[in-house]
Amino acid sequence: MAPWRTPARGPKAAKLRRVRTRPRTVAPLLLSLLTVPVVLAGCGGGEAEEQSSSATHSAAETTAAAETFADGATAEDSATDVPPFPGNAEPDTADPSSGASVTVSDIRVGRHDGFDRVVFEVGGTGTPGWDVRYVDTASSQGSGEAVDVAGDAVLQVTLTGAGYPYATGVEEYSASGPLSAAGTETVTEVVFDATFEGTTVAFVGTTERAPFRVYLLENPARVVLEVANPS
Repeated sequence: MAPWRTPARGPKAAKLRRVRTRPRTVAPLLLSLLTVPVVLAGCGGGEAEEQSSSATHSAAETTAAAETFADGATAEDSATDVPPFPGNAEPDTADPSSGASVTVSDIRVGRHDGFDRVVFEVGGTGTPGWDVRYVDTASSQGSGEAVDVAGDAVLQVTLTGAGYPYATGVEEYSASGPLSAAGTETVTEVVFDATFEGTTVAFVGTTERAPFRVYLLENPARVVLEVANPS
């Protein structure tokens, strides 16, 4: 059976957190302006300063949200209880949950303090397992054809417990080219390969064979790969 592929489409749009602003009551303010002009004249400076401060605060919140999500990560990708980085670059493996059948729906790349992060979000039934390791060459599963990946080293990410989109009901991630993010120090790009016979493969190019860690987040299910920055 040939590996499942979906039609190419453009990179997914970056997700921005919405910043809500409290609506102002217009009618009472206009009534006050008409009936108490003297009082407002004495306090007009304070009101103007309050509005300016509120507008500045809202703008600051919007800017912070843009900065938080500019690298393609989301707040849900963060976790406090994660494994430490190992002292080597040995393979990392984990088993899928019983009866797992998932499809990769999104991939995100982000720069963080001390490491770069790649998130593989999945949908379907159960949670995936993984086998992540450095390989000498990147080869497409099923066909064995060489895959071009920018970088001096390549991490092969194999997600297990994978299912085809027609079985999981989840649209599979696809892109017109490699995925990257501005400012990353170790991860150069991510190249999505294919789903084939229960596994989904992607390749992560890096600047060197740096230590990495892999862990699972849920709701929604995500496999998180973090590669340490050069020391």
